[in-house]
Amino acid sequence: MTIKKLLLQEIESSPDSLLEETLDFLRFLKNKQESEKQDTQQAQVKPEETAIDSSQLPYRPASGRSILRHAGTWEGDDFQECLELVYATRGKAKFDYDLNPFE
Repeated sequence: MTIKKLLLQEIESSPDSLLEETLDFLRFLKNKQESEKQDTQQAQVKPEETAIDSSQLPYRPASGRSILRHAGTWEGDDFQECLELVYATRGKAKFDYDLNPFE
C-alpha cells in the first residue's frame, strides 16, 4: 500500500478534531519546506545580484511619525478602555540605589 493510501485510510477513521490538528501540521510542514527551498535558492544567488542587506544600513531610531506611518491610526471605540487598562496594569519601577551587587 502506498503512503497516500495509508494516509487516506487513517483519515477516514479519525475524528474531526484530530483531522484539524493534522491539517494544521501538514500546512506547517509544507510552509517549512517552502521556506527552506527559498533559503537555499537565496544562498545560491551571486553576491553582486543581492540587494543591500539591512544590517549594512546605518541605525536610525524610529520616530513616532514613522511608527504611525506603518501602524496607521487608531480605529475603534475602545481607545479609552485600552488606555485605562495600560495604566491599571503597568508596573512601577523600583530602584535600590543603596544596594549594588557589583561592588
